[in-house]
Amino acid sequence: MPAEIEFTLNGRATLVRADPQQSLLDVLRNTLGLKATRTGCNLGQCGACTVLLGDNAVTSCDTPMWSVEGKQVTTLEGLGSPEAPHPLQTAFIEEQAMQCGYCTSGLLMTAAALLKRNAHPSEPEIRQALDDNLCRCGVHNRVVRAVQKACA
Repeated sequence: MPAEIEFTLNGRATLVRADPQQSLLDVLRNTLGLKATRTGCNLGQCGACTVLLGDNAVTSCDTPMWSVEGKQVTTLEGLGSPEAPHPLQTAFIEEQAMQCGYCTSGLLMTAAALLKRNAHPSEPEIRQALDDNLCRCGVHNRVVRAVQKACA
Protein backbone atom coordinates (compact mmCIF):
# COMPACT_ATOMS: atom_id res chain seq x y z
CA MET A 1 0.00 0.00 0.00
CA PRO A 2 1.53 3.35 -1.04
CA ALA A 3 2.54 5.84 1.62
CA GLU A 4 3.76 9.41 1.61
CA ILE A 5 7.49 9.43 2.28
CA GLU A 6 9.33 12.66 3.04
CA PHE A 7 13.07 13.07 2.69
CA THR A 8 15.63 15.58 1.45
CA LEU A 9 16.85 14.89 -2.07
CA ASN A 10 19.84 16.81 -3.37
CA GLY A 11 19.20 19.55 -0.82
CA ARG A 12 15.46 19.89 -1.48
CA ALA A 13 12.55 18.71 0.62
CA THR A 14 10.87 15.90 -1.30
CA LEU A 15 7.58 14.10 -0.80
CA VAL A 16 6.77 10.99 -2.82
CA ARG A 17 3.93 8.55 -2.75
CA ALA A 18 5.44 5.07 -2.94
CA ASP A 19 5.25 1.58 -1.58
CA PRO A 20 7.49 1.64 1.52
CA GLN A 21 9.17 -1.57 0.26
CA GLN A 22 9.86 -0.09 -3.19
CA SER A 23 13.56 0.48 -3.85
CA LEU A 24 15.04 3.95 -3.67
CA LEU A 25 16.56 3.25 -7.11
CA ASP A 26 13.13 2.68 -8.64
CA VAL A 27 11.74 5.87 -7.14
CA LEU A 28 14.77 7.94 -8.19
CA ARG A 29 14.71 6.73 -11.79
CA ASN A 30 11.06 6.02 -12.52
CA THR A 31 9.14 8.37 -10.25
CA LEU A 32 11.49 11.34 -9.96
CA GLY A 33 13.23 11.02 -13.35
CA LEU A 34 16.80 11.14 -12.01
CA LYS A 35 18.66 8.90 -14.45
CA ALA A 36 22.30 9.29 -13.31
CA THR A 37 21.81 6.54 -10.74
CA ARG A 38 22.18 3.36 -12.79
CA THR A 39 20.48 0.01 -12.58
CA GLY A 40 23.08 -2.75 -12.55
CA CYS A 41 22.68 -6.07 -10.81
CA ASN A 42 19.64 -5.12 -8.66
CA LEU A 43 21.27 -7.12 -5.85
CA GLY A 44 23.46 -4.46 -4.24
CA GLN A 45 26.61 -6.13 -5.54
CA CYS A 46 27.90 -3.98 -8.42
CA GLY A 47 27.75 -0.40 -7.08
CA ALA A 48 26.23 1.20 -10.19
CA CYS A 49 23.26 2.47 -8.17
CA THR A 50 25.27 3.98 -5.30
CA VAL A 51 23.95 7.19 -3.74
CA LEU A 52 24.65 8.98 -0.49
CA LEU A 53 22.26 8.40 2.40
CA GLY A 54 23.42 11.04 4.82
CA ASP A 55 27.19 10.78 4.52
CA ASN A 56 27.23 7.06 3.72
CA ALA A 57 27.40 5.37 0.32
CA VAL A 58 24.50 2.91 -0.11
CA THR A 59 23.29 0.82 -3.01
CA SER A 60 19.89 2.25 -3.82
CA CYS A 61 18.61 -0.94 -5.48
CA ASP A 62 18.37 -2.66 -2.11
CA THR A 63 17.47 0.39 -0.02
CA PRO A 64 13.72 0.38 0.71
CA MET A 65 11.90 3.70 0.66
CA TRP A 66 10.80 3.38 4.30
CA SER A 67 14.47 3.66 5.30
CA VAL A 68 14.96 7.12 3.74
CA GLU A 69 12.09 8.77 5.63
CA GLY A 70 13.39 12.02 7.15
CA LYS A 71 16.91 11.49 5.81
CA GLN A 72 19.12 13.19 3.24
CA VAL A 73 19.74 11.48 -0.12
CA THR A 74 22.29 12.78 -2.61
CA THR A 75 22.52 11.50 -6.17
CA LEU A 76 25.04 12.43 -8.83
CA GLU A 77 22.64 15.20 -9.93
CA GLY A 78 23.17 16.79 -6.50
CA LEU A 79 26.92 16.27 -6.23
CA GLY A 80 27.86 19.16 -8.52
CA SER A 81 26.58 21.04 -11.52
CA PRO A 82 27.91 21.86 -15.00
CA GLU A 83 28.67 25.37 -13.74
CA ALA A 84 30.26 24.23 -10.47
CA PRO A 85 31.36 20.60 -10.71
CA HIS A 86 32.43 18.73 -7.60
CA PRO A 87 36.24 18.33 -7.42
CA LEU A 88 35.77 14.59 -8.00
CA GLN A 89 33.87 15.23 -11.22
CA THR A 90 36.61 17.55 -12.45
CA ALA A 91 39.31 15.04 -11.52
CA PHE A 92 37.46 12.16 -13.24
CA ILE A 93 37.35 14.20 -16.45
CA GLU A 94 40.98 15.26 -16.21
CA GLU A 95 42.16 11.69 -15.52
CA GLN A 96 39.81 10.22 -18.15
CA ALA A 97 38.51 7.91 -15.43
CA MET A 98 35.64 6.54 -17.47
CA GLN A 99 35.10 4.65 -20.67
CA CYS A 100 31.54 3.48 -21.15
CA GLY A 101 30.54 5.51 -18.08
CA TYR A 102 27.99 3.06 -16.73
CA CYS A 103 29.72 2.63 -13.37
CA THR A 104 30.91 6.23 -13.11
CA SER A 105 28.07 7.68 -11.02
CA GLY A 106 28.41 4.88 -8.48
CA LEU A 107 32.18 5.33 -8.32
CA LEU A 108 31.79 9.10 -7.88
CA MET A 109 29.26 8.72 -5.08
CA THR A 110 31.35 6.10 -3.29
CA ALA A 111 34.42 8.33 -3.56
CA ALA A 112 32.41 11.31 -2.29
CA ALA A 113 31.38 9.32 0.80
CA LEU A 114 35.02 8.36 1.37
CA LEU A 115 36.15 11.98 1.17
CA LYS A 116 33.46 13.04 3.65
CA ARG A 117 34.96 10.56 6.15
CA ASN A 118 38.60 11.08 5.23
CA ALA A 119 39.71 14.16 3.29
CA HIS A 120 43.14 12.68 2.51
CA PRO A 121 42.87 8.91 2.15
CA SER A 122 45.87 6.80 1.22
CA GLU A 123 45.89 4.82 -2.01
CA PRO A 124 45.07 1.55 -0.17
CA GLU A 125 42.16 3.31 1.59
CA ILE A 126 40.84 4.56 -1.76
CA ARG A 127 41.13 1.10 -3.31
CA GLN A 128 39.39 -0.50 -0.33
CA ALA A 129 36.54 2.05 -0.41
CA LEU A 130 35.98 1.46 -4.14
CA ASP A 131 36.30 -2.32 -3.92
CA ASP A 132 32.54 -2.96 -4.16
CA ASN A 133 32.17 -0.90 -7.34
CA LEU A 134 32.57 -3.03 -10.43
CA CYS A 135 33.85 -1.64 -13.71
CA ARG A 136 33.97 -3.86 -16.78
CA CYS A 137 36.12 -1.37 -18.71
CA GLY A 138 38.99 -1.60 -16.21
CA VAL A 139 39.50 2.08 -15.38
CA HIS A 140 40.12 1.49 -11.68
CA ASN A 141 43.70 2.83 -11.76
CA ARG A 142 42.50 6.06 -13.37
CA VAL A 143 39.69 6.32 -10.83
CA VAL A 144 42.20 5.99 -7.98
CA ARG A 145 44.34 8.74 -9.55
CA ALA A 146 41.24 10.93 -9.93
CA VAL A 147 40.32 10.51 -6.26
CA GLN A 148 43.90 11.34 -5.27
CA LYS A 149 43.79 14.44 -7.48
CA ALA A 150 40.49 15.56 -5.96
CA CYS A 151 42.06 15.36 -2.48
CA ALA A 152 44.96 17.63 -3.45
